[in-house]
Amino acid sequence: MPETDPAGVYNALDRLGIAYERHGHPPVFTVDEALAHWAGIEAAHCKNLFLRNQKGSRHYLVVAERHATVDLKRLAAQLGDDRLSFASADRLARHLGLTPGSVSPFGLINDRGGHVQVAVDATLREAERVAFHPNVNTATLVLSSADFQRFLGSTGHAVRWIRFDAPGAPASS
Repeated sequence: MPETDPAGVYNALDRLGIAYERHGHPPVFTVDEALAHWAGIEAAHCKNLFLRNQKGSRHYLVVAERHATVDLKRLAAQLGDDRLSFASADRLARHLGLTPGSVSPFGLINDRGGHVQVAVDATLREAERVAFHPNVNTATLVLSSADFQRFLGSTGHAVRWIRFDAPGAPASS
């Protein structure tokens, strides 16, 4: 059963011994809506995209620094896939147990079968702290970049680190 409430995220982070700060706010559905609530929170804030390939046979969670330009055509080439597009709310619920506006890397705790491929902005490895929704869009969690990478490793998903703003940059593992 997917863990759609934030308690599953907090439990996963606690089991890993990962410290985090929680900042509550009204529901936000886009990065632009969240900006006012992120004022004063020192961290790399991210946008999270749930994508599918043209056939719908592969799904991707893309995590990018909020200023990054994510060119879907170039990303498809970097991932070695065909055309990418946004996945439906039904696919998002089925694969990550999330609703639109709440997409987050923490949704990977619900993909126990490892069906979703993960692509993360390489600049986030260089950030001191990163911020994401805890699978609901009424809060933002801040944790160290090192702990974020440790969380990703704990999910069993292979992560492809990509330089989104570097034209022609190859994906790297």
